[in-house]
Amino acid sequence: MIAAQASTIEATAHLPVGPDVDGPRGGIEFYRLLTGRDPADAEISADDDFDRHVLASILAVAAMDGGSVAERAGLSDQEFNDLLAGHFPAAMVRAFAWMPKSASELDDETIMVRDLLLGQRSTDGEVGRWLAAMVARRAMEPNHLWEDLGLRERPELSRLLTRHFAPLATRNTRNMRWKRFFYRMLCEDDGFVMCTTPVCTQCSDFDLCFGEESGESRMAERRREYLRDRGDRSDAGVR
Repeated sequence: MIAAQASTIEATAHLPVGPDVDGPRGGIEFYRLLTGRDPADAEISADDDFDRHVLASILAVAAMDGGSVAERAGLSDQEFNDLLAGHFPAAMVRAFAWMPKSASELDDETIMVRDLLLGQRSTDGEVGRWLAAMVARRAMEPNHLWEDLGLRERPELSRLLTRHFAPLATRNTRNMRWKRFFYRMLCEDDGFVMCTTPVCTQCSDFDLCFGEESGESRMAERRREYLRDRGDRSDAGVR
């Protein structure tokens, strides 16, 4: 049974099947492979639909980064497989369900952020646990956190955190940037003071903590690049 299963299912925790995820529309194609629609058309009014959108967004942006999708998303191969089976059963993407592997060794910083989130969960079930690991891993990337989660705008990140990690999210009363806020909470929990001044408005790092986080999502950027490239090829007579 295992041999037959192995011969028909490809391990995609490492190399996704289907679209060229490194191309201009790679993230959007991967999202569509999971959900059947573009991220711009996601229906997120219900909490379950919102969770599915968030999970698909994180997996899609992780696929865009190259390498192991599971590792880039902060999951073990088994967790990746369980997520797919539970939330995207119709998608032509699978990991090795019969060969569970341990998660890649995490650095201390990722573990600290993950444990901070786990300790502040406000929902039961696997989704909150997965998201704690996924948000922590993606927080190690260089862009705004909502961008590195593949979300369309910052309010989606705020909704994610308020829904699944409410005790932590409600402490961000001044709308601090979420990465900075995580580290501030870690410092305070350990008895350290991260800030150099007692009043935020007097701090030279004010813009780093509270600056604007608007901009174009990574998915939207890839779509724009794709359309521009297609237009250039058409103008050149390439079909």
